[in-house]
Formats: sequence, structure tokens, C-alpha cells
Amino acid sequence: MAPVTVVGAGVIGLSVAHELASAGHHVRVIADVDTPDTVSAVAAALWFPFHAALAAEVPDLLAPSFQRFAALADDPGTGVRMSEGVVLERTDTPDRAWARGLPDVREATRSHLRGGARSGLVATLPMIEIPQYLPWLRTQTARLGVEFERRRIHALDELTGPVVIAAGLRGSDLLDDEESTSPVRGQIVRVANPGLTRWVTDDGNPDGLTYVFPRMSDVVVGGIAVESDDVGVDAQTQADILRRACALVPELAGQPVLGAAAGLRPARPTVRIEAVPRHRLAGRADPVIAAYGHGGAGVTLSWGTAAYVRDLLA
Repeated sequence: MAPVTVVGAGVIGLSVAHELASAGHHVRVIADVDTPDTVSAVAAALWFPFHAALAAEVPDLLAPSFQRFAALADDPGTGVRMSEGVVLERTDTPDRAWARGLPDVREATRSHLRGGARSGLVATLPMIEIPQYLPWLRTQTARLGVEFERRRIHALDELTGPVVIAAGLRGSDLLDDEESTSPVRGQIVRVANPGLTRWVTDDGNPDGLTYVFPRMSDVVVGGIAVESDDVGVDAQTQADILRRACALVPELAGQPVLGAAAGLRPARPTVRIEAVPRHRLAGRADPVIAAYGHGGAGVTLSWGTAAYVRDLLA
């Protein structure tokens, strides 16, 4: 098999590299930003398709990712565990497509609802503790023989052989994509865990996106989703996030802040995952696969994306 170059070292790039190497490909990952400095390292991260525009392929990416994360949860060394929580709903016709086929989902009762929610679903979903999971994934990928190179790719003609573009915000530039990828700012706050075990997400909160994700050693609360290229932690945004989170989960009130972070989600009108037509690539003979634009669902769709890319290169 011809060597495959994966451009991008975030969760999509690493998952693709891992899947391709597992299938027998020789793989190298080239990125100008190392894994700990990608937006993936800021993710909360719960398996949930937040702000992923539903291209036709997205439903096919959800189930494989869920199944892989559920399997990884059997190994405590991965940083993945199955966790129960509630998805709050505030409309008469909530979109529940994400829950189709999941093994442990039920209607929320009145005791689960809070903050003015009309309905909700209680689900057991993979909680991915990013500070543990990303180093684990990077190590496992390296053990499969994947090579890593730190440099910036300016154009495709710098590379030979099959290429997978998983470079997040830079993907559309490298492929002259007509539907460009834009930065959507996210910000989270980490607070001490007062003993919470259940997560809650309230995407439709009229005061702003709100979620509370208990982890083993802290609680991640968020968030925001606004078009911006500012990666600084904003104090007023942090205060607003904490106010909404404490209103939703009063047990958080008074808990010490342990840290905060901001990152730029790679948003696109739809997730792009496809073989790029050769007539668009100025005579290039080697296959090029686009795998970017996952918005806030990069972790959620990562293993499904990797399997899709693997099949495209089979």
C-alpha cells in the first residue's frame, strides 16, 4: 500500500491515522499545531453531536463512534467511561435523531427537568476525559508505526501519495473549498466537583448554551458558540457561564474555579467527508480525502469519520 499522509493532529487526524495504520497502511501525520494545542484538547467532551451540520454522511458516523467509545470505556486507561445524564429540550418538536438506536435512552421524568425545559431524554453516553484520552490516542497511534512531523503545509503539491485533509480550520484553504470553514469560539470553565455524577446539557437555554459535565477530578461547564477568531479566555464570558451553570445545577455554587480554556471549533455549512474529485485538483493523480468541518462534534464523530476514510481508501 502507498504511504498515506494525514494533515492535522487533532482528534480527527489521530483517529484517521490510527484506523488507517490498523488497516495496514503506512501513515505519517503532518501538522503545524501539535495535539495538545489543538481545539480537540479543549473539548468537554461528551459523545453528542453538538453543532455538526448534518451532511448526509453524519448519521452514518455517529453509530461507529458510539460503539468504539463504548468499547474503549471497558479500559480505564483510555479516559473513556459510560455516564448517565439528561439532554434537556425546550421545543415542542425536539430533534432526537442523535438518540436513534442507542441502547440506554428513556424519556426524562419531571424530576429530571429543570430550568424551564419542556422535555428531555435520559441517556447513558460515553464521557471522554480529554486530558487522558488524547495522550492515550497519540501513544496508541505511534505504537502502530505512525510517524509524526511538525511543519506547515501550504499546498497539496508539497505532498505525494494519498492525502487526508483533517486540518480543521485550514482544510478549506488547502482544498480551495467553496464552502469555507469558519472559526466558532468556544469557552469552558473547570470547577471542583462537589460530588456530581450526572451530566446535563441545555443547548436551547434562552440565556445561552449551558452544559455541566462531571469528570473524575473536576466538572467542565460551558459554554458559548459564536463566530470569532479570539482564543483568549474572556472574564465576563466565564462569569456568565458559571451563572448559567449554577442556575441549572445549584450544587456548583461556590465551588472553586480550577481553570478555564477557549478554542475555535472548525465550523462549515456541512461536515465535509469525501473523496475530492480529481478535476478539482489540477491533474493530481493521487487520491485526496477531505475530512473536516465537524464543528463542535469532532470527538463525537471521530471514529466514524476514521472508518469512513478507511473505506474510501480501501
